[in-house]
Amino acid sequence: MKRLLGIAPGLACAAVVSATGIVLQAAQGHFLSRVWVEALVLAILVGAVWRSYLPLPVSAAPGIRFSAHRVLEVAVALLGTQISLHTLLKTGPALFGGIVLVVALSLAGAFAVSRLFGLSWRLSALIACGNSICGNSAVAAVAPVIGAGGTDVAAAISFTALFGIITVLALPLLGVALHLNPTRYGVLAGLTVYAVPQVLAAAAPMGPLAVQLATLVKLTRVLLLGPVCALAAFGTRRTMNAGPKRGALVPWFILAFLGFMVVRATGVITDAMLSWLAQAANGMTLVAMAGLGLSTDLRHVVGAGSRVLASVGLSLLWLGGISLGLVSLLHF
Repeated sequence: MKRLLGIAPGLACAAVVSATGIVLQAAQGHFLSRVWVEALVLAILVGAVWRSYLPLPVSAAPGIRFSAHRVLEVAVALLGTQISLHTLLKTGPALFGGIVLVVALSLAGAFAVSRLFGLSWRLSALIACGNSICGNSAVAAVAPVIGAGGTDVAAAISFTALFGIITVLALPLLGVALHLNPTRYGVLAGLTVYAVPQVLAAAAPMGPLAVQLATLVKLTRVLLLGPVCALAAFGTRRTMNAGPKRGALVPWFILAFLGFMVVRATGVITDAMLSWLAQAANGMTLVAMAGLGLSTDLRHVVGAGSRVLASVGLSLLWLGGISLGLVSLLHF
């Protein structure tokens, strides 16, 4: 009870920020007929504004840390329930191998570009994972694995979200300019767009076949989140020369993430349970992003803004180029 009372003020602050993000997202849908910036991104931005320009109660610090770390770890673990291993079987070996290759090349290229612009290795890793796998969700999942702070997470998510919107708007125009058929365009959209809802929006102009293929390719990319997080944990331990305790080489929530994937494949988790777990994971992720925002000083983010902007932009161009190469090689 003492522990709960200690984190209550910070959790309350995170809840207020989360609710504000939800309201602002709903307002976009009402007044603009479309949601341009998701509640998750808004929560981290609102939290950062509060932290940077308005007073926070001293008593809120423990709860904010709890939101940004423990809540986030549980949310990442629950994300494993939303990933179907059966998706892997549908892609076929050639396409699956191509997706893995694109993700690997994108990770390497984005990390290298970010380091060339002088960004820290942690921020570079967040940009690489967000760009290569699934945007905000990947950034949120990798951050606790590599010990990234709120400032790095805020920078990575903010600029990734910006380019995510640009990609959704520009990709259909590129598809028309390159005379891509629905099959090729669907694969390209699934390889390059960050979040699943954005994939659907980007693929819709090319018809239902493009939407189906884009979703399939996108979910296959998401399947790689668990292995990438595990490799990131191992690499971080080696880089920091830490002697991990037995069982601590891979964080518990990544093992839980992989375990939930296996459990879902057995059919034990019903559709109703999947829906509830998805809502729980989304809600916890939103609160965690609010906690990270409340831990972030926007002045530090702005200081690295131009370099992060250039890094994310060039990383996205690199991802688009190798994705087009895969589409051409597979002769759809």
